[in-house]
Amino acid sequence: MSILAAATSRPDPAGETDPNQVLAGAEGRRPWMAYLLLLPGVLWLGIFFLFPLAQLAAVSLQSGWPDFPGYYYRDLNVGNYVEALTSYAPHFGRSFLYAGAATLLAFLLAYPLAYAMAFKAGRWRGLMMIGVIAPFFTSFILRTFAWSQILGDESWVVEALNFLHLLPGDRLINTPLAVVAGLTYNFLPFMVLPIYASLERADPRVIEAGGDLYANGLTTFRTVTLPMSMPGVLAGTLLTFIPAAGDFVNMELLGPQKGTMVGNVINNQFLAVPGGYPIAAALSFTLMAAILVMVFLYVRRFGTEELV
Repeated sequence: MSILAAATSRPDPAGETDPNQVLAGAEGRRPWMAYLLLLPGVLWLGIFFLFPLAQLAAVSLQSGWPDFPGYYYRDLNVGNYVEALTSYAPHFGRSFLYAGAATLLAFLLAYPLAYAMAFKAGRWRGLMMIGVIAPFFTSFILRTFAWSQILGDESWVVEALNFLHLLPGDRLINTPLAVVAGLTYNFLPFMVLPIYASLERADPRVIEAGGDLYANGLTTFRTVTLPMSMPGVLAGTLLTFIPAAGDFVNMELLGPQKGTMVGNVINNQFLAVPGGYPIAAALSFTLMAAILVMVFLYVRRFGTEELV
C-alpha cells in the first residue's frame, strides 16, 4: 500500500502539476494573507478608537469624592447619564436643531453646485473642484474667525441687510443665525463632494431618456436625477449632520453666550469644571447614542441598497 501511495503521489512524467492541488494550496494560504493585511488597520482602530472609547465609558460611570472637587473614584454611577438627559436636554435640542438647519441649507446650496460640476462645467470643472476643496487648506478655526469678521456689526453684509430691513435684530454675530451660517460654510464641502461623485457616475443617457418620454425638467429631476444621486445625498447628509451636531467652535466664536450647544458643555466639563470628567463622558456617550439612533432611522427611511 505504501508503494502504491508513493506511486500515485508522484508527478507525471511530463512534469505537469495537478491544478486542483495548486488551487487548494492557494486557498489554504489566502486567509492568512487577508488577516495580515487587516492587522495594521485593526491595531490602529483598537489602540486609537476602541481603547479610548472603553476608557471614556469607564469614566462616564465614575463618582466624585465628596468635598474634594476634581477627584473621583471608579463606580457604577448611572446618575451621570440621568443628569446628562435631564439637565442638558435643551443643549441637545439646540445641537440637533442647528445641525439639521445647517444640513438642509448645505444640501440646498450643494446640489445645484454639484449638478453644474457634473453636467455643465465642462473645462471649468477642475477650477470649480479647487474652489470647493480650497477651504480645507486653511485651519477650521481660522475659517470660523473669518466668518466672525464677515458677520460682524460693521461688516458690509450687516450694513446691506440693515439697509434692506432684512435683519430683525440689526446684527448677525452672536445669534443662532450666525451659528447656522458658520456650520453650513464649514461643512459644505462634505455635502458637495459625495453628491458630485454620484452625479458624475450617472449615465447622462438615462436622464435624457426622461425628456424623450415627454417628461418636463422638474419631473425628470424628481423621478430620474434625484434617485440616481441618493447615495451621494445620503452620504453628504451624514457627513454634514454628524460633525455639526457635536461642533462647539462655531457656537463659541459666532453664537450667543447663553443657549450653547452640547459640544460646548462637553468642552467646558472636560477643561473648565473641576471633576467634570464623568459628566462630560456621559454627555459624549449620550450624544453618540442619539446620533446613532437618528442615523439608523434616517438610513432605514431614505437609504439605498448600496448603503443599507
